[in-house]
Amino acid sequence: MDSPGISPGSDSNENWERSSQTTKTGSDSSTSNGNRRHSSSASSSSVSANRDNSPGSNGRRARPSVTSIAATLPTVREMHNRRTSSQSSLTVPPNPHHPSLTSSVASEETVVSSKQVLTNFQKVAGRDPEIEARRLRKLSRCNSEYLVQKGVYNRLMDWYDTSYRCLRSQFLGLFIKSSRRPDLPSKVELIGLARHYYPARADLKVQVCDFGLGRAERNEITLGQIEEYWQAKPDWVDVRWIHAPLGLGLTHSSVEDIFLHDGQPGREFENGGRSGWPYLETEVLNIRSHKNFQEMRDVYLILSRLTELEEELDESSFKNDENSSLQTDISWRASHLAMPANFWNLVNSDMPWQLTEGLAMGIRGVTEGLQPISRQIGQQTLCTHPFYKDCHMVRNVFRCFHRSDGILLTLSPMAGVNFIDQKLAQHLSEPTDAIFENENASAPGYVFSAFADQGTSTWHRRTVEWFLTYLITEVGVTPHSHRQGFNAPDLNLAYQAVVNDLKRRRYAPWRKDETVKLVRDYLACVDELTMVKRICEQQVTLFKGMQQDIRKFEHEDNRARRTPDFPQGESMHERVKWALTMVKARHDTFEGLLTEAKQSMEALFQLRSIEQNELAIVSDSQNKAVLIFTGVTIVFLPLSFFTSYYGMNLSTIVDTNKTEGYFWRVCGSIALFIVLVVTLGASRHWLKQMWKTRRRSMKHHHNMA
Repeated sequence: MDSPGISPGSDSNENWERSSQTTKTGSDSSTSNGNRRHSSSASSSSVSANRDNSPGSNGRRARPSVTSIAATLPTVREMHNRRTSSQSSLTVPPNPHHPSLTSSVASEETVVSSKQVLTNFQKVAGRDPEIEARRLRKLSRCNSEYLVQKGVYNRLMDWYDTSYRCLRSQFLGLFIKSSRRPDLPSKVELIGLARHYYPARADLKVQVCDFGLGRAERNEITLGQIEEYWQAKPDWVDVRWIHAPLGLGLTHSSVEDIFLHDGQPGREFENGGRSGWPYLETEVLNIRSHKNFQEMRDVYLILSRLTELEEELDESSFKNDENSSLQTDISWRASHLAMPANFWNLVNSDMPWQLTEGLAMGIRGVTEGLQPISRQIGQQTLCTHPFYKDCHMVRNVFRCFHRSDGILLTLSPMAGVNFIDQKLAQHLSEPTDAIFENENASAPGYVFSAFADQGTSTWHRRTVEWFLTYLITEVGVTPHSHRQGFNAPDLNLAYQAVVNDLKRRRYAPWRKDETVKLVRDYLACVDELTMVKRICEQQVTLFKGMQQDIRKFEHEDNRARRTPDFPQGESMHERVKWALTMVKARHDTFEGLLTEAKQSMEALFQLRSIEQNELAIVSDSQNKAVLIFTGVTIVFLPLSFFTSYYGMNLSTIVDTNKTEGYFWRVCGSIALFIVLVVTLGASRHWLKQMWKTRRRSMKHHHNMA
């Protein structure tokens, strides 16, 4: 994480209680159905944020007339009056907790559709100043803490990176202070660093969102209090959504089992879920900071080997746990799987999956979700795009469990950016604890903000199944730039630029090792495109299965004569159809890019093969010239040797008092030294590689120990 966990308080807990407001947006019935894509999400094409009833707020100002025909166009006031006179109202039943709360909702011409719900653009303009100020204070506090922990992290890395210094550096360290190995940070600092990136399980932040008729509330609790909040919900709440940032592992498995045991399951998604497991899950792509991702891996791999920290970290895992059965269930599950329930085994599921690591979908057991963690993070070809230079795309499983009492539990360690815009770098720098509150970056945070004003008033059906469908379709189609008005290059455009750059590099003049580097970049790009394509295929399968389940739900509702709560709202079928269209379009795009990259790589091999053939022809002509020169040298070399040897004075050296032995001692030593230097210089690459291999072997044995 970018910042340490923050204990619940007045600054972190937000209680958003908003009265529904009378919807006064005008749209002709002829255009209302054509423009409506979905009823409760904000799209990039939005209405004005002006909420007053001024005549020009709902109209479109006519352009200056330049012909006589323009004089017949209606004025803005006439258009507004025409719309107002055609509106009819729907009265929402009063809320029992707020008897005076009524909501006059327009009929199908004034449905709160995707163009009429508050969009991100309007949210920025109309956000509550008090809430925004509280969020900024939290960000400032987290960033200050991050700077402190960053200093500890740098000192830890200085200590670790000097563990394998050469003997020369170790010898100089005995006499020169600047050459000495840095000291390891104190135990208190290291424990604080571990909790900063990996909070104790009982202190993990959990979001609880309640939705009722014309009302919505959000509270931030800890995982140590989660059982209390899924036992029951207030009477005014139609759906309670609990989101816990847990990855696949021991804690994840225990939380889901206890939640399902404490209530009756909801309507089964037999086709959308797995066989015998009628719950929805999907893999989600999100963007993390490359620096933060590397820091998380460094801290895990280094501190998990320091045995002096184990006892205190293990004790802190459930120090603040108030649940009745969570810790007991985790201990039983750990013993059943023959793995210790220590601090590091519980928090390693917070680590996001790299894009090219194994598939996480469809796992059958807890241990299958615990992927091996290596320190080195592969450089993605996406980072070669200027806009994504400091980014790292990762994968997380987003799992949903719903009950018949209207409570939905979602589990995912997804803490990256889902919505791409020009402020991507700023979003990546925010602490992961606060990313949920940023609806411009987080898809789960956006889902709550979309209903923060109206609650369930605009839901087609005020059921947990409808909200689950909305949530998983919103999260499943990310990351994208649609919500932000396409003001930043989307993933498909970025990868198209990457593939074009690789194709351009094929025609660069030949340089040593350049072809090997280019082929490696091609392979990395192909791996990334392949994984994105596979995830899209999984999502297409998910949404197609959901369509079958939704048709079954609608048939059951029709037979039971259960009418929609808000007929003009977006139905589950329409929502899934939209998401399926989005995912299919992405799948087709990445399938085309993958084919293009593979064909380009094959063309590279053919081009380099032709170049090698030409170089072989040139080398053959050079070899013939060298052969002639070698033949001449072979003829004259013996003659030169014999004339030089027999021309030497065998008794003494002329004009000196030195003997022949002195000559051979001096000249022979010099000749031997020259031969030795030339031999070492010629084999320097082999010796260097052998030394690196030996160092790597020593480092591996040290890590294993």
